[in-house]
Amino acid sequence: MHVVMFADQHLESLGGAQVSMRLQKRFLERAGHVVTVVAPHLHRPASDDPAYLDLPSIAITPDREYALTWPGARTDRFLDAEMGARLPVDVVHVQADFWGAFIGHRYAARHGLPVVHTMHNRVDVGIEATAPFPGLVLRALNAWARRALPAAGSRSGAQPSARRDPGSAPARGEDGADPRDSASSPSAAPSSRVDGWAFLHRLARLSRAVTAPSGHFARRLEQHGVAASVEVIWNGIDDDVLDAALAFGPSARRPGRPRFVWLGRMSPEKRLLPFLEAVAASGIDAEVEVIGGGAQLAAARRFVERAQPTAAVTFAGRLPYAETLARLADSDAVVQTSIGFETQGMTVFEAASLGTPAVVSDPDIAAELGGGVWAVTDATVPALAEALRRAAADIAAGSPVRPHPSIAERFRQSSRTAAMVGVYERAVRAGR
Repeated sequence: MHVVMFADQHLESLGGAQVSMRLQKRFLERAGHVVTVVAPHLHRPASDDPAYLDLPSIAITPDREYALTWPGARTDRFLDAEMGARLPVDVVHVQADFWGAFIGHRYAARHGLPVVHTMHNRVDVGIEATAPFPGLVLRALNAWARRALPAAGSRSGAQPSARRDPGSAPARGEDGADPRDSASSPSAAPSSRVDGWAFLHRLARLSRAVTAPSGHFARRLEQHGVAASVEVIWNGIDDDVLDAALAFGPSARRPGRPRFVWLGRMSPEKRLLPFLEAVAASGIDAEVEVIGGGAQLAAARRFVERAQPTAAVTFAGRLPYAETLARLADSDAVVQTSIGFETQGMTVFEAASLGTPAVVSDPDIAAELGGGVWAVTDATVPALAEALRRAAADIAAGSPVRPHPSIAERFRQSSRTAAMVGVYERAVRAGR
């Protein structure tokens, strides 16, 4: 098959969704499929790939890491012209929440192509954490969605899925460096005008519903009023990297101070600053490594300099995927502090696959792990500090919690790709 993926950001930019999509792309190509990735042009040097189709864009962050492509007729014409030499296309896979989603759904509607929509995070939680007036921002985005998404009857050859409603196709998403679980919903291209409010809020509601432990999945969907063909497909870990790490056997963690790793994008919804506050408040005598980059890096450094925690806090910056996994394998625990934002929270599953337990703030993610977790009892800094003290004490005593050994096999990317191909095939059949 030829799968065309749409993303909000270039795959070589920083982010868990981008890592996940790069991994998906590589394993789909290894299985003999063709992948084209449509995303905004990246405004800094990065490795290129003939599978990338870069759209004209403007940089939207000072470090030029992220960019925006405006959805509309001009972008549509550019995309159609660039895709001419890459036809035919079998399925569109939208893995975006904003402009990438609009552009992808518009493309599918113009060409009568089936769509699979994956969500990588909760749109509403991210906006509430980063925008000064989240309600106003959501209303503006919904007005934009109403203008950007195609109206009913705007394409020919529509074969909508029998179970489709305006909010059913979008689901939530595959994530990589940060494994997140993903729910993907196959359907035909949109056959009715999708109200902007429903588009964003149904995405958010559905993404949260499928974050619940799998035993409650169907009930939670029903409670949210969603009738859709939705499948939960966990994001995977690179088989090659995992095999290389596991070939060395269990990590020989050196004795001494407990070692914690915090990994992710440094933005408010990830809750890096509350984590550092909890480290200082906990008084733990530990080594704390912060891996990643983002807008809050300077503020995080300033806090550590001012607070002078007992723990030794270091900032490693952005690291290659393989080196990141090696750091996780050598640590005593990984700490994930976001709450309600992640659809899977890939970092803790990557760590568990390597035998490393986790301190987890989000109760749904803690439940999905099923073991090897020091759960944080609530969203406050004191609760996180107490969880860190418990983890440090258990590690120092030589009795840490242990992840379930089955996780390493369950999250291999090869198995996740096979499941995703099955979704693509059903979407193609539904669109005929």
